[in-house]
Amino acid sequence: MDKLKKERLQKKGWKVGDVDDFLGLSPAEMAIVEMKVALAKALVAKRKALGETQVSAAIIAKTSQSRYAKVEHADSSVSLELMIKMFFALGATKKELLKTLSAKSEAE
Repeated sequence: MDKLKKERLQKKGWKVGDVDDFLGLSPAEMAIVEMKVALAKALVAKRKALGETQVSAAIIAKTSQSRYAKVEHADSSVSLELMIKMFFALGATKKELLKTLSAKSEAE
């Protein structure tokens, strides 16, 4: 957001900040959220690159389609560990995982 727009909003009484400010997340919690979002995007890209549907990807990952969909949407009920397991189930390598998790977020 540009500086002028931010100043106008603040003058009108709006509070302007980041997601972590709004949710009160610690830097560690925000890093985990960013990792989950990056991994969810990578899972979607990997599945599509393989020409798989959520149903077929769920079969490969030995889970249900509804659970797989939650993983692809970084649902709060899904652990980072489960997301990583599903990424590997689709054939991802450790190198792909590390690249995904170390990439800068779009907000940075």
